[in-house]
Amino acid sequence: MKWNQALKSYQDYLRIERGLSANSISSYSLDIKKLMLWLESNNVTVSPIKISAETLQQFIYSIAKEVNPRSQSRIISGLKGFFNYLIFEDMRTTNPLELIEAPKIGRKLPDTLAVEEIDALIGAIDLSSPQGERNRAILETLYGCGLRVSELTTLKISDLFFEEGFIKITGKGDKQRFVPIGDHTIKYINLYRKEVRVHQNIKAEANDTLFLNRRGNGLTRAMIFTIIKQLAEISGIRKTISPHTFRHSFATHLLENGADLRAIQQMLGHESITTTEIYTHIETSFLTETINKFHPRKDD
Repeated sequence: MKWNQALKSYQDYLRIERGLSANSISSYSLDIKKLMLWLESNNVTVSPIKISAETLQQFIYSIAKEVNPRSQSRIISGLKGFFNYLIFEDMRTTNPLELIEAPKIGRKLPDTLAVEEIDALIGAIDLSSPQGERNRAILETLYGCGLRVSELTTLKISDLFFEEGFIKITGKGDKQRFVPIGDHTIKYINLYRKEVRVHQNIKAEANDTLFLNRRGNGLTRAMIFTIIKQLAEISGIRKTISPHTFRHSFATHLLENGADLRAIQQMLGHESITTTEIYTHIETSFLTETINKFHPRKDD
């Protein structure tokens, strides 16, 4: 089997069997194309079925000179997935990357906002303008539900199930999940809908989109970033913050107050619990308090 044929087969598998988005498939494909380009540039003629661990080690050594450890780790992971697919299809019996370890990389945690800082950001909103009510509802939703910015901008009115206390979110790979929503957040969304949105001239294609710009279209990701950046400047917050900071704060605050990690995983829409574990950077004092309170061997 030739490389282009194997790549096309793998892309079909990712799309049909795994249900991945076009962006995810493109990212995985890029790792394989890097390897294909290196083989061609170095006049190495070998099929994906026959390529050896030694050849792949040479490739990884070469890219290590060009990319940072994080990118190197991602490429190795992407290639491992490709060769695992070939094993799955009975085209190989072993993964040539099985014994090749990715470089150790530290996880850079985004800044977390304290509750007081979130209150300061929301307090800096100018509620005298129609956009003020919208912006308050946006921030309350980001923090109250832990959404990704893309999930916020695509949130539909038909996704709101306030009587049941949930909203339906379409996340990565078009996977859907239900996220609890509190009365506090519901209140500000309803204020925006009843006092601002109802008076707008809404474009037909955005009729079901919850958060709109002044022209009646859906908001862009860039606009959400701009809103938050401006509010940070007004409120004097010097941390580097973005829409994801609210999602990170949502998870961190829930964990600090005793929420179960797997419940947080479901609310965030993480496929793996290991992804959610990035939010476990909580203070030692909290961990000590938790074990003293809940462990069966605690002193009376």
